[in-house]
Amino acid sequence: MLRLGIMGDGPAAAMLARAAQTLAMDVVFFAPGAAAADAALAAGWQDEAQLREFAGRCDVVTLAAEQVPLAALQVIESAGTPVYPAVNTLAQIQDKVRQFRTMQAAGLEVPRFRPVQTATDVMAAIEEYGFPLLLKARHFSRGGAGNVTLRRSAEVADALEKLRGYDLLAQEYVSFVRELVVIVVRGREGALQFYPVLETEQEQGACQTVRCPAGIEESTAYQAVELAKRAVEAIAGVGVFAVELFELENGTLRYNEISPCPHDAAHVTLEATITSHLHNQIRVVAGLVPGDVDQIAPAAALLYLNPDRPSRLSLDTLRDAIAVGGTHFHLYGPRQVRPGDRPGHVTVLGYTTDGAEKVALLALSRLHW
Repeated sequence: MLRLGIMGDGPAAAMLARAAQTLAMDVVFFAPGAAAADAALAAGWQDEAQLREFAGRCDVVTLAAEQVPLAALQVIESAGTPVYPAVNTLAQIQDKVRQFRTMQAAGLEVPRFRPVQTATDVMAAIEEYGFPLLLKARHFSRGGAGNVTLRRSAEVADALEKLRGYDLLAQEYVSFVRELVVIVVRGREGALQFYPVLETEQEQGACQTVRCPAGIEESTAYQAVELAKRAVEAIAGVGVFAVELFELENGTLRYNEISPCPHDAAHVTLEATITSHLHNQIRVVAGLVPGDVDQIAPAAALLYLNPDRPSRLSLDTLRDAIAVGGTHFHLYGPRQVRPGDRPGHVTVLGYTTDGAEKVALLALSRLHW
């Protein structure tokens, strides 16, 4: 029986584990500070002894969180346990400056950017790119905490204070008509599969709505898949990747970023496609043939749950919402939720994305927070 290691915690780790268990795999978690069954706990990602113990309990390791430090993964690989995506792949992603440069070298058009650290650096970026200007942490951070949008020079000092301790990147703001996501499956030998191109909407820096497929021309979808293919091949990725793109007013596409682990938008595949992105990540890292990525129904929509006041998530919360026909609810665990939390999502299949989205909105209107 294959022993799968999952690095990271939270809903993504739990969903990956459930996918692995359908294939009779043993699952071992590495989630520092998290109390989970079968987890090899550690004081932190720097605990080399615990990392080596974890590596010894696994045949292969994958990620549930993109913030896992490279140094921790290097310990796993040095212990002889393969990690997918590999350290070399993640090294080209986790630093966004290096990520943009890698994609530029692969021929993708990216937003204009420059490394910055001081107020003088930021002012130079403002002079070149104008407002609004995105000030970002160069390395991954949880919940969008490492991003600030600047709209006037007077905001620079406060933004730098908020982002104190981060290595920073200044990036031009891209005016777009829609955001697209291409979920790419790439096997150990380089074989590729592509899910239907998704359209997403964000709220406060987090994915809120997903439409499958995106409402775009076939030629645009083809272009999106081609760009996603080049992005994943540029980093020699093995696993499942989400390539985020901007569709511009002139119909062209521009690269935004790539995610090397379960992506918020990709959760629509749990119901919308024959094989979910989670099952395909498990298959690929285990060296198995990926599953079919074709869409089951003509259309699907996913909406995230967002409470407007503090509440405890329970079955009573769902009682009326789940009665709406055609809904598929996923709750991430009974806990106290605060405004802005996303404690779950709902997916609806239909004949059109508009129709599916209306049903999902109706269901969400019947939640009892």
